[in-house]
Amino acid sequence: MPGTPRVPSAGQGWLALSPLLVFLAIYLVSSIIARDFYKIPVAAAFLIASAYALIISKGRTIEERISVFSDGAGNKNVLLMLWIFILAGAFAETAKMIGAIDATVALTMAILPGKMLFAGLFIASCLISMAIGTSVGTIVALVPVAAGIAAESGTGTGFITAIVAGGAFFGDNLSFISDTTIAATRTQGCSMSDKFKVNIRITAPAALIVATIYLIIGQEAVISAPEGPIEWVKIIPYLTVIGLAMSGVNVIAVLAIGITVNAAIGFCTGALDWTGWLGGIGAGIAGMGDLIIVTMLSGGMLEMIRHNGGIDFLVRSLTRRIGGKRGAEFSIAGLVSLANVCTANNTIAILTTGRIARDITEKFGLDPRKTASILDTFSCMVQGVLPYGAQMLMASGLAGISSLEIIRHLYYPLALGITAAFAILFRYPRKYS
Repeated sequence: MPGTPRVPSAGQGWLALSPLLVFLAIYLVSSIIARDFYKIPVAAAFLIASAYALIISKGRTIEERISVFSDGAGNKNVLLMLWIFILAGAFAETAKMIGAIDATVALTMAILPGKMLFAGLFIASCLISMAIGTSVGTIVALVPVAAGIAAESGTGTGFITAIVAGGAFFGDNLSFISDTTIAATRTQGCSMSDKFKVNIRITAPAALIVATIYLIIGQEAVISAPEGPIEWVKIIPYLTVIGLAMSGVNVIAVLAIGITVNAAIGFCTGALDWTGWLGGIGAGIAGMGDLIIVTMLSGGMLEMIRHNGGIDFLVRSLTRRIGGKRGAEFSIAGLVSLANVCTANNTIAILTTGRIARDITEKFGLDPRKTASILDTFSCMVQGVLPYGAQMLMASGLAGISSLEIIRHLYYPLALGITAAFAILFRYPRKYS
């Protein structure tokens, strides 16, 4: 059956995982040799790796291989991301056309003192992501503003975008309505509040450290508030999007309403007419074309890896030699991290490894609340640094820069990974270890 994963031997397992290594080799090595990450399109690297994945899938006809690949490319989670990309592109472009981005940037820089701008942006991103429970939604709402602040202040776009992206993963990890929180607690059989009590003790130190770093960096920045009055009516689209998201409205509906609000304001102020609005929607969708192609190619390639037994091979390899509670917790961390690399989706990584993590928890007498926290924390940490993850693709598309230009400035996922590793190493929090 084309949809049934194989149970591979060690050699077959490494072969099943090899398309991912091919992608990383082509993209990273080629970029390093060229000394320019802009020269190597992510889509081209994924296309070659995807073709390789089809070639190495033995024992099936070409039609069956393409069917498996297409199932991954057309997975409902992939299609949901495509809809978000399409609507986000349309919203961002029409908001830009009516002057909403410039007005929001002016307000942000007027409210936050220059020396507090970086730390303030990070804290705002943390709080918004905590409220709406999605890193993608936070990035959609704030990255266009961050890119505008970078242009206005003369600060690097990659650096400012990384501030927002880092804070977005704070809420993705902790929020009670986050998919990762729901998946982690359900697979481990604990309550969200109990998992939160463990998780906040691990993530709070990382967030405080990063906020302090941004505060220190901000002391050296020379940023002045823009002159002239703030056009309050043009801020309405972003206030609407953030408000609706925080009230729990689905991100698809939020963006659709945002596009409509842009049209209403544009028509009333004369910034847009009917054809201009339609043209803005089309330009915004076209600007997301590369992200759409990359998302479908990665979804198909990663499905080939799963179908050929690559994920099962990882699970068996990491759980074969576990010794003691620390080793058990580190194996769970490594398991969900590698699954995340192979799926590029932290929620799916948790669901994929949740059952085996629960078995390890019961066998070694771990606290399921700590296990749920480890699953969520390490999956969010890895997702934050994947150049082909949905969040980095979205952020890079909205900011108009390479995802690696953002990743090199990401402090929070790194700090989160270090504090989470220390929590395992030093059995912290003691009550849950």
